Amino acid sequence: MTIKSSSSGSALTYSKMRGVVAILTAFMKQKRMGLNDLIQKLAASQSYACKHSSEVPAMLHISPAETEMNGTGASPPPSPTTAQINLGPSSNPQAKPSDFNFLKVIGKGSFGKVLLAKHKADDQFYAVKVLQKKAILKKKEEKHIMSERNVLLKNVEHPFLVGLYYSFQTADKLYFVLDYINGGELFYHLQRERCSLEPRARFYAAEIASALGYLHSLKIVYRDLKPENILLDRQGHIVLTDFGLCKENIEPNGTTCTFCGTPEYLAPEVLHKQPYDRTVDWWCLGAVLYEMLYGLPPFYSRNTAEMYDNILNKPLLLKPNISNSARDLLEGLLQKDRTKRLGAKEDFMDIKAHIFFSSINWVDLNAKKLTPPFNPNVSGPADLQHFDPEFTEEPVPNSIGRSPDNALITASVKAASDAFLGFSYAPPMDSFL
Repeated sequence: MTIKSSSSGSALTYSKMRGVVAILTAFMKQKRMGLNDLIQKLAASQSYACKHSSEVPAMLHISPAETEMNGTGASPPPSPTTAQINLGPSSNPQAKPSDFNFLKVIGKGSFGKVLLAKHKADDQFYAVKVLQKKAILKKKEEKHIMSERNVLLKNVEHPFLVGLYYSFQTADKLYFVLDYINGGELFYHLQRERCSLEPRARFYAAEIASALGYLHSLKIVYRDLKPENILLDRQGHIVLTDFGLCKENIEPNGTTCTFCGTPEYLAPEVLHKQPYDRTVDWWCLGAVLYEMLYGLPPFYSRNTAEMYDNILNKPLLLKPNISNSARDLLEGLLQKDRTKRLGAKEDFMDIKAHIFFSSINWVDLNAKKLTPPFNPNVSGPADLQHFDPEFTEEPVPNSIGRSPDNALITASVKAASDAFLGFSYAPPMDSFL
């Protein structure tokens, strides 16, 4: 594959590109914070309706009259920022920030931080995602936060999805108490490799596909598969995280149309502002597998407009240094026509049956009986070697571990609290047995 630098126009071959550490580092840093800022601009709307902003038609040469995707030609009515999202009575009203010792910042996002925390009562380590209600409401993201919470509740049955222990809220913050995964991001480790990655890529792709297939069986489309959302546990198994862009209640033949995702991994039908289905996840799997094998996403360009044009129009180029089965799988997953894409007929069953995975025993895979090809070698929960020092060296805010004084809660904070009624959750006790 040949990649042209937008700044100089000079050709960079794949082998040269692997040597340009600064470019790869900048590329990963650009994506690390989750949803790309550009996508936030493109997808921003009052209620995450299927609508592009004014930047999209110019970039993709779409007529402004064609940008509405809700089928009516009219913008949907805005949702009030104080709309109550009632998911049922609180299941864990006793939980509070002071239950934890918050030790280190291990991640950051648009609405808050993820912290390593130790529960004072059971001495167990957890990853606690702390989100600012005010920031969520400002960007009208409460529905996505609730969707993330709903999906997390269903993850306990699958070995390759991060699990939620419980959630709770204060007047100004939401708290997700999650599995603590400290093996590092998958691609952090893969970037350091210098040998053929195909057997290793097969293992990871199989575990990722198993997780996606499980979500699809629950009528959930993941929509945001990318390296930052793929972690390794301490044994080296895959763990998918971050379910904020998941779409629930998508039937096998159902579609949705929200413009969302991360630029490097957007499927053509999303860029074409067409309704799309669960095969969007198989496109993303193809993009991630390609990146595992070649070092960069399949249609990557430092110029976003050029990259989008590549996704829409450029044929898939595969160098001859991979097996025929890997080539066939990539061609099937990265099929621009979603109706012809691998997975369009029988979903996960199509992926499982592909010759590339013929050596995988799927029962043993899901039981974690297959030995991972790489061990992160973490010594214990306090081993933070695989987290970015940018996060771990940041001081833990004092406000994270305490509840606000009720006497100081303003009317706006009270409104924020009301918007997340029913957020708190604790699973039944037998789910821990």
